[in-house]
Amino acid sequence: MPAEQQFVTLPADTNQARGLGEFAIAFMWGGQGARGEPDAAVLERTNLFFTDACLCGVSAVAMGCNAPNVLRREAFEYAVPEGHAGRPLGRCTRHGATVFGSATRVKSEKAVVANCAAVREWDANGTNFGYNPARGHTAGEFGHNDFYAVPLAAAQMLGADGAAALRGMVLHDEIRGRLAEVFSLKDCKIDHVLHGAIASACVFGAMVGATAEQVESAIGMVVAHHVPFRAIRAGKQLSDSKGASAAISTEAAILSLKRSMAGFQGPRDIFRNPEAVFRLFEGPGQMFGRLDRSGGLAATPNAEKRDASPFDLVLGRAGGDFAVMGMHFKLALYEHQSAGAVQAVVDLIAKRPALIERADGSAIRHIRIVAYEPAFGIIGDPAKKDPKTRQSADHSMAYIIATLLRKAIESRAASKPTDWKGLMLNPLDYSKDAVFNPRTRALMAKIDFVHGGPEYDRRYPDGIPTSVVITDDAGAQHDSGLVMYPAGHARNTAADLRGLLDHKFGLMASLATDSTRPLIARFEGLAGKSADEVQTINDFEYAARGGFEEF
Repeated sequence: MPAEQQFVTLPADTNQARGLGEFAIAFMWGGQGARGEPDAAVLERTNLFFTDACLCGVSAVAMGCNAPNVLRREAFEYAVPEGHAGRPLGRCTRHGATVFGSATRVKSEKAVVANCAAVREWDANGTNFGYNPARGHTAGEFGHNDFYAVPLAAAQMLGADGAAALRGMVLHDEIRGRLAEVFSLKDCKIDHVLHGAIASACVFGAMVGATAEQVESAIGMVVAHHVPFRAIRAGKQLSDSKGASAAISTEAAILSLKRSMAGFQGPRDIFRNPEAVFRLFEGPGQMFGRLDRSGGLAATPNAEKRDASPFDLVLGRAGGDFAVMGMHFKLALYEHQSAGAVQAVVDLIAKRPALIERADGSAIRHIRIVAYEPAFGIIGDPAKKDPKTRQSADHSMAYIIATLLRKAIESRAASKPTDWKGLMLNPLDYSKDAVFNPRTRALMAKIDFVHGGPEYDRRYPDGIPTSVVITDDAGAQHDSGLVMYPAGHARNTAADLRGLLDHKFGLMASLATDSTRPLIARFEGLAGKSADEVQTINDFEYAARGGFEEF
């Protein structure tokens, strides 16, 4: 297939909001040469991210985490009665969608907010870094695979099969991922979930039968009324808002889309609007300007064009070059910026098992971690060397690495494996008892986390450049060397990714049920599931284990 047929380009000097609506509708329903035709590898990888996300979500609900259960209970307050009268939305044949572990149909935006919040609660599912050097799109915005509840809810309302739901998931990752490549929200102090909310309006609208104009209006409302700032991720100790950010923004996107379909008209052509966030911070007519890493004004690629957005947007339609192929798996519960350090420690333990041979950790005198910005800024905040909440602990480099080493020491003492699978961090490693474990705290006191400077910074976001040097009690230094592509990274070719994911899937599922295999199978093989199986995909029992005390 010629390259020009595999991609759709939305130039900066066009109405990209309308273009996204047209692209999304064609991707879902268009004829030959317009409908999305991702390769089998793209579908398989997307299904792995979907399975990963759902198992993270179900386990969070089962363990009694606060935000997912608050929002789940709220969803049931918006249940759709059996035989609900009234015309369904757009091309849909039924009302409402379901939340994890229930057959009860609720308003679609409430199913989405509950399920998205559950998926993100552990901060343990997929990640993107917005980096596409082949195209020169290297804005480097973060993002996570939190949003599969959106196309799944639409598929349940449509009475569609798993193949349609999976195509919607590819579409969502594509829009969200490509926006992350061309515009860095974090540089404007805006939370990355805005890209996901825009994608949600596009995908949900395209699937349920909105017109391109209605999608454009919904995107306009999202950007004009619902911009989330990174205040939700700032502060010495983080709150429920951090984990629920994607969910809350996406709820707003679904409501905006429904209002557009009901006749409400939101702002048009929002990407070129000089008062909206994209041109407000960078591009033609910018008011403040975005600062680059040196503190100077960043270049604006479309500055010569009047009334243009700051970027061209190139979207995959067919073949194997989709954004999801560059996204990364988290192989445990940790902030992804720490993945290089986690890999480095696992490697050092394998090479120097004597480092973990003493139960009190005294074989380790000092641990020096060197990494890049923004890792140093995000998980190296001095306040996070003394985390007092789970959300702060999983954003603390010192806590993550100290916990990994404590587990390794305990596993060696018990003659258990100390490899990736044996040390995989799970939610129980962030319980109150774990966060305040005295052995962990003693190891944290031995950690220095430093910024590696320009040599490290230039290698990100191509990789996750990190090195770890552990000094033993005799003064000998054990150096991991530079780690660029840890296991789970899209560019890692050495790890047994499927084996590690299978282990993680089982670990997460075990937090919700003793029958892990049937639960996992509910989310696998989505492309082959019937419409009836999509309707009942969330209709399962889980063990409400609770016991995960929020603190």
